[in-house]
Amino acid sequence: MASILRVNTLTDASSNNSIATSFVASGSAKCWINFEGDGTIATSDSFNVTTITDRGTGQYTITIASDMGNANYSVTGSGTHDSGSYIGITAIAHDVGLATGTCPVDSFPSDAGNPIDTELICVTIHGDLA
Repeated sequence: MASILRVNTLTDASSNNSIATSFVASGSAKCWINFEGDGTIATSDSFNVTTITDRGTGQYTITIASDMGNANYSVTGSGTHDSGSYIGITAIAHDVGLATGTCPVDSFPSDAGNPIDTELICVTIHGDLA
């Protein structure tokens, strides 16, 4: 039997610290992924992600399992290559654009240039779910 817990505020055991549940729901990551971006593309771990697609060198598309409410969500990304030999800059693929069910990201070397396959990429998405 399923149950529902309805509260407006969460408070610690000493009642010194509290937060409205709306802050918890709105501030929680709705989607995240940690994946291998060079060689064979593979997800190491994720939440609310169905697949990661290789669109080309240094270009990937994350497919979100439960769609976002709109395409105005926030994306944060980071990456590294070859045990830290350079930092991969992960950015939203502007020419592709965000969609409610997909998030395209590109990875660049820290000294700019063309997209590169990056060994480890981490992306987190915040916003409202549909």
